[in-house]
Amino acid sequence: MTEGRAGALPESARVRVRGMHAELEHDGVTDAVAVEEPLEIRVDGEPLAVTMRTPGDDEDLAAGFLFGEGLVDRRPEVGLTEDLAANVVDVSGPLARDPGRRQFYTTSSCGVCGKGALEEVAVSAPPLPPGPVVGRALLAALPDRLAQPEFERTGGLHATGLFDPDGTLRLVREDVGRHNAMDKVIGRALAEGLVPLHPRILVVSGRLSFELVQKAAVAGAPILVGVGAPTSLAVALAADRGLTLCGFARRGRMNVYTREERVAGGPA
Repeated sequence: MTEGRAGALPESARVRVRGMHAELEHDGVTDAVAVEEPLEIRVDGEPLAVTMRTPGDDEDLAAGFLFGEGLVDRRPEVGLTEDLAANVVDVSGPLARDPGRRQFYTTSSCGVCGKGALEEVAVSAPPLPPGPVVGRALLAALPDRLAQPEFERTGGLHATGLFDPDGTLRLVREDVGRHNAMDKVIGRALAEGLVPLHPRILVVSGRLSFELVQKAAVAGAPILVGVGAPTSLAVALAADRGLTLCGFARRGRMNVYTREERVAGGPA
C-alpha cells in the first residue's frame, strides 16, 4: 500500500495511508484511524468472497477464511493475481467442497453466518477432545497479554491471539474486523503446522459471537476467551462442540459459560 491511497475518499478528507493506519487531519490536528479496504478472494481466478479488512497478512486471511468455511482442509496456495490487481488474492484450487450458490460478503462488523451454518459446523468440526486444564487467573489475564500496537495508535482494531496453555503468546493479529483477525491467526497457524489448535487457546479482544466460536471450533481450539460478552447462539454452539467459552475476561476475573472442567479454580 502506498502513501496517499485512500480508496474512494475525497481529497478533502486529507487522509494519508501508512500501512494499517491512516493519518487524518481534523479540527486542526492530525489523528490516526484504522484502514479499512475490501479484499476480493478468488479461487483459480473466479471471485468467491469479498471482505472488508485492514490490509496486511492477506494470504493468511484468505487461507483462514476458507478453512473456517470448510472449503479447504489444509493451507492452500495463495498469491497475487496475474494482473497484480490491488486488494485481490487468488487461491489455487480445487476446493474441498463446492460452495454452491452461497455468496460471501463480510463487513468489518459481522462475518459470514448464512443459512444452515450451525449444521455445517457440526459436520466439519467434530467434538473437541478433553483438556487442557488451565487456571482461571491465567485465562483471565490473557487479554492483557495481547500485543495491539495498532489499537493503541487508532483505537479502531480488534485482535486475536493464540496462546500455549502456559500463557505463552504464539501468534497475534489485528484487523478492523474481529472475524478477520481470527482468520489471519488461523491462516498463519495452518502455515506453521499448528492446526488442529488443541491444546492451544484463542483469545479475542471483543465480544464472543457465533462466527468466532464457529471458526475456533473448526480449527480445533479447546478454549476461547473474550473480553466482551457472548451471544446466546455462541454459547449454544460452544456447548454443542465441547468448547470452553469464557467471557468478560478483564481485571483478573471472567465468566465461564461452557465446559468448566477445563478451568481450574472457582470464581474470585
